[in-house]
Amino acid sequence: MHTQTAVQAGLATPSRKRFFIMVLLFITVVINYLDRSNLSIAAPALTSELGIDPVHVGLIFSAFGWTYAAMQIPGGWLVDRVPPRILYSVALLLWSVATVMLGFAASFIALFVLRMAVGALEAPAYPINSRVVTTWFPERERATAIGFYTSGQFVGLAFLTPVLAWLQHTFGWHMVFIATGGVGILWAVIWYAVYREPRDFKGVNQAEIDLITAGGGLVDMQAGAAKAKAGFSWTDLGIVLSKRKLWGIYLGQFCLNSTLWFFLTWFPTYLVNYRGMDYIKSGLLASLPFLAAFVGVLCSGFFSDWLIRRGASVGLARKLPIISGLLISTCIIGANYLDSTPLVIACLALAFFGNGLASITWSLVSTLAPARLLGLTGGVFNFIGNLSAITTPIAIGFLASGESFAPAITYIAVLALIGALSYVLLVGKVERIEL
Repeated sequence: MHTQTAVQAGLATPSRKRFFIMVLLFITVVINYLDRSNLSIAAPALTSELGIDPVHVGLIFSAFGWTYAAMQIPGGWLVDRVPPRILYSVALLLWSVATVMLGFAASFIALFVLRMAVGALEAPAYPINSRVVTTWFPERERATAIGFYTSGQFVGLAFLTPVLAWLQHTFGWHMVFIATGGVGILWAVIWYAVYREPRDFKGVNQAEIDLITAGGGLVDMQAGAAKAKAGFSWTDLGIVLSKRKLWGIYLGQFCLNSTLWFFLTWFPTYLVNYRGMDYIKSGLLASLPFLAAFVGVLCSGFFSDWLIRRGASVGLARKLPIISGLLISTCIIGANYLDSTPLVIACLALAFFGNGLASITWSLVSTLAPARLLGLTGGVFNFIGNLSAITTPIAIGFLASGESFAPAITYIAVLALIGALSYVLLVGKVERIEL
C-alpha cells in the first residue's frame, strides 16, 4: 500500500526533461554562433594574405546576412511543417559542411559564395529554437529558457574566441573553419539521435506534460503542423506584416542585432587595425564583451521570469529588460572619446552587456504570434532583424574606410536608441494575437 502511494506521488511530481532540452538548444546555439563569427577571427590574417580591402571585407562579412535574411520567411514556413528533429539535423549538417569548405577558399568570390551558403542554411535555426521552447516550456519559464539558450551565442564566443585565435595563430586561418565546421557535423548527428517532441521523449511523465500545457506551452504543436500541408499563403504573410505590435518587435530586433553584428564581424578588426593590438591579445580582449553579454542574457531571462512570478504583467516583465538593455547599449559611443585600451574594452563590454540584457526578444515572438503562425511570425521577425547582418558590415566598411572608426561606433549607438523607442512606442499591450 505504501509502495503504491509512493509510486503515485512520484507520478504526480513533474519530470524535468524540458531542462535537458534547454541544454540541447544551448549547445546548438554555441555552434551556430561560432559558425557566424569564425570569419571575424580569421579576417585580419585572411584578408591580409588575400589582399582584400575594407570595403570588400565588409561585403564578405555581409554575405551571410543576404541569404540568412532572405531565407527567414521560407525557413519559418518550413518550421511550421517539418519536425525540429529532422529540420535542425539537416540544416546543421549542411551549414557545417559549407563552413568546412570555407577553410579551403582562396578568393573573394569563394568566400562570398560560401558565406552566403552558410547564411541560407542557418536561416531556420532561431525559428526552430522558438518553436521548441513554445512546445516544451510554460510561459513563466520561457524567458529563462530563451535567455539560457541565447546565452550560448555569447558564452561560446567569450570562451572559445581565444581558442579560435590560437588556432589561427598556430595552424593558420584555414583551421578556424575546419574545426568549427567539424564540430557542427558531429552535433547534427547527436541532435537527430536525441531530440523528440514532449510526448515522445523518454522519461517525460504526464505531470510534466500537464505543467507545460497549463502554463501555455503548446505540447501538441506538431500534431497541428502535420495537418498544415497547404502551400505558402500570402494572406498569412499579410497578417503578420499588418500588426503594429509585431512591427515594434521587428524594428527593435533590427536595431538590437546591429550591435550584435558589429561584434560578430568588425570588432576583432577594430582592435587589430584601429587599436593596434596583436592577434592573440585581441582574441583575449575580444572575449570580454561576449562574457559581459553572457551575464546580461542570464540576468535578463531570470529577472523577466522572476517579475512574472511576482505578479508583474507579461508586458512589463518582457519589455523592461529589453528597453533597459538597448538604452545601456547606447554607451558604446563612449569608445569614441577614450584613449585607454582597458577603458575602451570596458565601455564596449558594458554596451554588449546591454545587448545581452535585451536579447530575450524571442519571448515576445512566443507570446504575441498567432498560434498557428508561430514559425512564419518568427521568420518575419528574424528576416527584418537580420537585415542588420547585411547593412551593419557594409555600413561600417564605408564609415571606417577613412582613418577613424568613430562614425561607425556612432552609427551603432544611434540604432540602439531607435530600438528602445520602438518597444516603448509601438509594441503596446503584450498578448497573443488571435485570428
